[in-house]
Amino acid sequence: MRRIQSHSNPGRNPANKTTNGLARQMRRDYERCMDLSDFRKEYSSRGLHRQDLKADPVAQFAAWFAQATELQVPEPNAMMLATVDAGGMPYQRAVLLKYFDAAGFVFFTNFGSRKARQIAANPQVCALFPWITLERQVILQGRAESISTAESLRYFSSRPRESQLGAWVSNQSEIITSRKFLLQKIAEIREKFSHGEIPLPSFWGGYRIVIDAIEFWQGGPARLHDRFLYQRKPDGWSIARLSP
Repeated sequence: MRRIQSHSNPGRNPANKTTNGLARQMRRDYERCMDLSDFRKEYSSRGLHRQDLKADPVAQFAAWFAQATELQVPEPNAMMLATVDAGGMPYQRAVLLKYFDAAGFVFFTNFGSRKARQIAANPQVCALFPWITLERQVILQGRAESISTAESLRYFSSRPRESQLGAWVSNQSEIITSRKFLLQKIAEIREKFSHGEIPLPSFWGGYRIVIDAIEFWQGGPARLHDRFLYQRKPDGWSIARLSP
């Protein structure tokens, strides 16, 4: 039996038309996308040298923070805080560092927020200070611990009155119907506490990041950045230079 060969034009095959159409669409989509491969910045040769580092990482952070403040880096106390949910999915958000000392780095939040729930399940966190205009980053790793009610109250009492009211209104991370609902709640709370001091909410307070490691990153020319990692040891802190 003779084998019957098809002499049909591949270009007229409906399946080929579909394939060719998808290919053209993919090309158009690619051409419309933003190509960032040429977004490059050559970092300065400011550099960071081992002999310039302080023995204690908190003292080194304080020196860099003072420079960031003096040079008017926008929101120098803003840090990207990373936590992990029960399924291993990481979450990041910007929070404000409110004070720091040898004991750790303190921020405040609602205890019902996503970050607080995740910290309750896994207190290991990471925080990043992106001081881009100074070509610097600082990365903290450690565990987040609740601070005392007295310490939270001391900070809460120093906040502007409107910020105190906001802490009472926001069920942080919860779904709400509209901004109008939020404004109605703030009006109710403002009326409720119209006389006298605003008390500390039982569902609001601070966390202290007790650091186990902290990295200082300084941008360098030709992508030869300077990176130094402090790690906590039983007898103090070790300092190691990392490859860029």
